[in-house]
Amino acid sequence: MIDRPQYYYGVGKGWQPILAEIGLGNSDAIFEHPQIRVWRKLPDRENGILDATLNDGRKIRLHVKRYTPVRSIVTPGEAETEGIFLLERAGIPTLPLAAWGRLADRRSFVVTEDLAGYDAADKCIERGEITFDDLRDATADLAAKLHNADLHHRDLYLCHFFARRENGAFDLRLIDAARVKMLPRWFFRRRWIVKDLAQFWYSAMKLNVNAACLNAWLARYAEQRGIADTAVLRSAIEKKVKWIESHDARLNRRQPNRNVSIPQ
Repeated sequence: MIDRPQYYYGVGKGWQPILAEIGLGNSDAIFEHPQIRVWRKLPDRENGILDATLNDGRKIRLHVKRYTPVRSIVTPGEAETEGIFLLERAGIPTLPLAAWGRLADRRSFVVTEDLAGYDAADKCIERGEITFDDLRDATADLAAKLHNADLHHRDLYLCHFFARRENGAFDLRLIDAARVKMLPRWFFRRRWIVKDLAQFWYSAMKLNVNAACLNAWLARYAEQRGIADTAVLRSAIEKKVKWIESHDARLNRRQPNRNVSIPQ
């Protein structure tokens, strides 16, 4: 886990002069910059966007996630940064980090580069731009690669797979790394894997993906992981899906803005 002093400001490779130019040269500026547009505010965090034109004429968009103070040893911003690092080390494409850090009052933040040309897989399917079958093998392969790397996501919904069509194929990025962790070696290992798969399954079901497609997705995942029989795994997934459906309904009632879309 990241070991940092109480107040620090980490910067991604090549980002220091750019952040200084647009007024984000220190941790305090992340919370004070007047041009950051907040589009979602939740009890524990807020999401914002900063659009800027650089001196050389380039236009950039940054996504800013700002977390409220916490008492825990590891702040949410640090946890998300570590999750991104874990994905990168496993060779799993994710959000490019621009900056991250923590203030003395234990507020924390993560700033990432916009994934220009990518969009959430569920939104692309909803709009009819692509079908689930278009992304079936790629998402199954990515989920298998995640678990083969001894990682779990804990929020592996379709909305966290960002897709871009490239030369007839689809390039995927896995986002929302705040909850990415190493899988435990033995105890609870299978439980976390089933939770990931059930979250994906549930989000696909909400898009009316039929059972045959979902079974084909699971077969592809199992093939990549060397699992011969999927019957027991599928049963565990379906059981977990029922719990997720109930839990999701409760969350949506308590936090109606939690699924607000990123503004264009």
